[in-house]
Amino acid sequence: MTQLTQRIDAALQSALDQKRLVGAVIAVMQDGELAHFKAYGASDREAGRAMKDTDIFRLASITKPLVTAAAMRMIELGKLSLDTPATDFLPDFKPKLPDGSTPTITIRHLLTHTSGLSYDFLQPESGPYNTIKVSAGIDGDLTMEENLGRMVQAGLTFRPGAMWLYSVAIDVLGAILTKIEGTDVEGVVQTYVAKPLGLVDTSFHVTDAARLVQPYSNSAPEPVRIGDNFKQPFVPGCAPINLGTSRAFNRHAFQGGGGCMNGTAGEIVRFLDTIRAGGGPILSQETTQAMMSNQIGPLRVIFDPTGNTAFGFGGSILLNPAASGSFLSPGTWQWGGVWGHSWHVDPTRKTTIVNLTNTTLEGMVGQVVRDVQQAVVG
Repeated sequence: MTQLTQRIDAALQSALDQKRLVGAVIAVMQDGELAHFKAYGASDREAGRAMKDTDIFRLASITKPLVTAAAMRMIELGKLSLDTPATDFLPDFKPKLPDGSTPTITIRHLLTHTSGLSYDFLQPESGPYNTIKVSAGIDGDLTMEENLGRMVQAGLTFRPGAMWLYSVAIDVLGAILTKIEGTDVEGVVQTYVAKPLGLVDTSFHVTDAARLVQPYSNSAPEPVRIGDNFKQPFVPGCAPINLGTSRAFNRHAFQGGGGCMNGTAGEIVRFLDTIRAGGGPILSQETTQAMMSNQIGPLRVIFDPTGNTAFGFGGSILLNPAASGSFLSPGTWQWGGVWGHSWHVDPTRKTTIVNLTNTTLEGMVGQVVRDVQQAVVG
């Protein structure tokens, strides 16, 4: 057993003992090699089923870098550009500003979450995304066309490019990609990312239901089981996140490019490390460098109260990790997923960390995230 494994084991055992986590799979690549890959705890606590490193997780927003990578490849091929208006492919997608004007939303705005769109869980219960019921893609039974129509009805919160706000933008991007390719979002990701990398479990469709982990939400004295119509508190003063476990099996509901895929830790760490290492065989080094660079200038990610996090394509960029409470290097590219996940690509250390857990919010923004970082850094 390596010292790295000993340190990560200790971090995960502490989280399990303190009932902050039910189960997890942690994968770490260093300099292109798999340095740690191990399952912990339970996949389904009530069924007594232990976690396996081949288990499948609902990926939530880890879907975003996958769809982003597909879009970037299509940009390389000249099928669209960063400055292409969304209406070139979705002519009816014209959400208005509060003053009634209809600004241009570009592909760049969508990729960087500067479009003026929002999420229901980032608005109060009385906000338009909640009264109109714009889906975040983690529950529900809407088609893509229905949800796009609701986004238009809800309108924009600010002029595109003026602010950074996490949003349904990658769902809109996914819809654009399907118009270009004449297929669904699954087909787009399979063509440009999954098949070239041999990712057989990374899909909008659950490939093996027996391997799909049961999710939990942190509570006292222990995490509670998540089912359908679960309300997960997230941002104080805003509506909860609507979670639904049956969404993973719903072939009618839209394939949201922002949060509807499923996959394994082993495949996700391989995909992310491919971006770190220069993109071959799916992307050029120039494109992957752009993905891992600040694309929003002086704007900052609102989830970091220290103001030290920018955004690239597919994930955020740590500008001053120490000030943000991170152990990783400046320039680290990272994000997570609301079902309980986090990932970090540290180009300086040539290190990629993937934490897939079945416990939210601990696995996304809890102590275990920092503990694993510290264990990897040593």
